[in-house]
Amino acid sequence: MAELEQHEGAQDLEKKIEETRLRFNNEFLQDSTDKYDSQDVERLQKDDSLVEGYLQWRLYVVDDALKMIDESLQWRKEYGVNDITESTIPKWMFEIGAVYLHGYDKEGNKLFWFKVKLHVKDAKTIMDKKKYVAFWLERYAKKEPGMPLTVVFDMAESGLGNIDMEFVKYIINCFKVYYPKFLSKMIIVDMPWIMNAAWKIVKSWLGPEAISKLKFASRSEIQGFIGLEYLPAHMGGTDPFKYSYPPLPDDDFQTPTCENGPIADEDEAESKEGEIDSKDALESSFSSEIAVKPKKVNFLEDSLRCEDNDKGESSRTKGARKPLTTFKGPLLDVSPAEELCFGSAETEKKCLIILGNVTKNQLAFKVRTTAPEKYRVKPSNSCCDPGASVEIVVSLHGGSQASPQDRFLVMAAEMDNAGSQDLTQFWKEVPKAKVMEHRLRCQVLEGAKQAASALADGPVEKGAADQQEFSSAVLNDNLYFTSLMRLMTCSARTEQKLNACLWVQKVLIGLVLLLVVLNLLCLHLLMAPQRPS
Repeated sequence: MAELEQHEGAQDLEKKIEETRLRFNNEFLQDSTDKYDSQDVERLQKDDSLVEGYLQWRLYVVDDALKMIDESLQWRKEYGVNDITESTIPKWMFEIGAVYLHGYDKEGNKLFWFKVKLHVKDAKTIMDKKKYVAFWLERYAKKEPGMPLTVVFDMAESGLGNIDMEFVKYIINCFKVYYPKFLSKMIIVDMPWIMNAAWKIVKSWLGPEAISKLKFASRSEIQGFIGLEYLPAHMGGTDPFKYSYPPLPDDDFQTPTCENGPIADEDEAESKEGEIDSKDALESSFSSEIAVKPKKVNFLEDSLRCEDNDKGESSRTKGARKPLTTFKGPLLDVSPAEELCFGSAETEKKCLIILGNVTKNQLAFKVRTTAPEKYRVKPSNSCCDPGASVEIVVSLHGGSQASPQDRFLVMAAEMDNAGSQDLTQFWKEVPKAKVMEHRLRCQVLEGAKQAASALADGPVEKGAADQQEFSSAVLNDNLYFTSLMRLMTCSARTEQKLNACLWVQKVLIGLVLLLVVLNLLCLHLLMAPQRPS
């Protein structure tokens, strides 16, 4: 019965997606072909997950989803989002470090940091700042499609002069309209009391579908959302990260550890492979799924080792559940497509990644991770013949536990002269444009079951509570807005008067100094002895 309902739900969703596309073509595209970027229109026609995101964010009401799509696509063309690159953004914005991606929250969502104290309201640079935010969001959307972000506003040492309501509203619209389903949470940390009214207005801008995602936290409360390892020292954390540019600080992948320790070079790892095979046969069985993308890698070329590997293959992969999903890339097919699943039981600590070479050339590949001390990857770097496949075993080391924050990166590139190339040198010289990358995230099975149970227990009650909270917030927003406007107007007038007073004070000081000089001159003339005529 449940499977039948699920099947019917999938069919209804497909009908909604087709209806949305058909109406968009008929009602928005016919008389306004130049209204949108052709790349965005093409993606809308082909990417079901994109249309589903708009529908889900608008509670599957097609009319509302179409309005959102229209506004979103117009914004993308106006800001030239498809053409924004690192070189098109002023360098000083990257150097300041007011906005960047780094770390993960306790649910495994990437953290999008806004250092409010570094923002200064300036009408001349507001457009560049908006494009700067769009650059980060678009970059993340391409690297981690479908994965939400947790936005953190670090309000430490900030004041009214750092608050730009136009810029804040733009950030809200990015998640509310332009990038549906991207927002996991928006956390305001250490907010000064004087800004309470401003952020109450921000709450109303989020709308009923996202109002529950706004969280206000003190320095101690933020630790309930983000682990200490990803919190800076001024929030009580232990993260040693210090922002610097270049490079962009959004990639945390490192070379994983092999069975006998960190891999120093490809040849050394190769010589130890035979010894490790017998050791793997004693490991207990595990189940998992993995999704990977290729990037830079070190490879060993080992034609003599193939026969030995075949003998130990069954023991090496024993207990690792084969993945059921596949990502089809330009160089490699990667299975699983998205997630490696680990559990707390001893039989749930091993996962299998299968890479399939779909090219006519030999490929070099390597696997990197954000937690190299926790995982053993075998092989972590090697090569794959045309049309062949490679099975990679990822296992938790010792008593380590998997976390939703952990990520894996699969990198691959074609080798022109596979027989004679040194893999270490190959990865140093291969152009980045020729490297395929695919990312996989980790899923903790026990946590996933608990989350699903919680969701099944009370979605209706939560929705009703959110709606009630939103209604009460809307009733009070006018009062908050009026109070804020009065406060900001009063502050502006006070600042003008203070500047005028300072100017008058400077003039008076100048006049007093002039009078003092004149008095001294007169006194000098009076006391000077008169010369005889």
